[in-house]
Amino acid sequence: MKQTDVTAFGEILIDFTHSGTADNGAVLFARHPGGAPGNVAVQVARLGGTAAFLGKAGNDMHGQFLSDTLKAEGVNTSGLLLDDRHFTTLAFVSVDDTGERTFSFARKPGADTQLSADELNRAQIRDAKIFHVGSLSLTHEPARTATLEGIREAKTAGGLVSYDPNYRASLWNSRQEAMDAMRSLVPFADLMKISDEETELLTGKADPEEALQALLDAGVKFAAITLGANGAMAGTSAGIVKVPGIPSQIADTNGAGDSFWGAVLWQFATRDLNPEGLDPETVRELLGVANAAAALTVRKPGAIPAMPDREAVETFLAA
Repeated sequence: MKQTDVTAFGEILIDFTHSGTADNGAVLFARHPGGAPGNVAVQVARLGGTAAFLGKAGNDMHGQFLSDTLKAEGVNTSGLLLDDRHFTTLAFVSVDDTGERTFSFARKPGADTQLSADELNRAQIRDAKIFHVGSLSLTHEPARTATLEGIREAKTAGGLVSYDPNYRASLWNSRQEAMDAMRSLVPFADLMKISDEETELLTGKADPEEALQALLDAGVKFAAITLGANGAMAGTSAGIVKVPGIPSQIADTNGAGDSFWGAVLWQFATRDLNPEGLDPETVRELLGVANAAAALTVRKPGAIPAMPDREAVETFLAA
């Protein structure tokens, strides 16, 4: 019997988010814990699920802060290593008036890229109902090989593999390199989410519904596409469902996609759902809860600090 709902693997980093200007005109940045897989693990835990995180940060003030943050959220961190030789990755995030983000990374290399396959906590992977990965761990070795090894371990142990690629152009040598690497994990994914900005990159199809169908045709059992303010769509072999967005006052959009996907994975794990041929009504339920979590997340600045707990989501849906 697997004891962990979701084990997330990949980057954990600091988001320095633009937070105004000082009296002397200097731009101010607020330090927030971040990194998509870490965000997903926290959202699962906030909703009442069991979550673990595997990855590497620097053995520095930022890495200690990230480790303490995950522990405080109830995420199992026995697979999070702190590296004495490499610094914690930093992402400087500028947010415009509409809440959209621009990124600048200090990652040459960041500690998150330095986890090797022999450092993986394989027991945590085998113990997970769902093993979740992103695509930033594919940009450099040894993390790329560790990602593939983790997926193999999860498959062998009978777990579901979740994949949420995040395209950050500045972290790749070229768009083609990113496209090839990010697409390479699609055949292994049981559950997968992309945003409407990533449809062409991952599938060659710009239209979200065509892209969703392409993912299903490639073997993904449950595929979802977030559509920003327009909601989300998801599909299985039984059909495609689209749900509208929930109007929300936006502080920033950082972490909204991770909140959405964490809520989906939490439901899959705690309800022991089989993604193969999931009926449209259940898909609609999954998307409703995930949309609510994302709508609540964008109302506050930062990613992890903004993510809602189960009571907040249930209250929101009941209103």
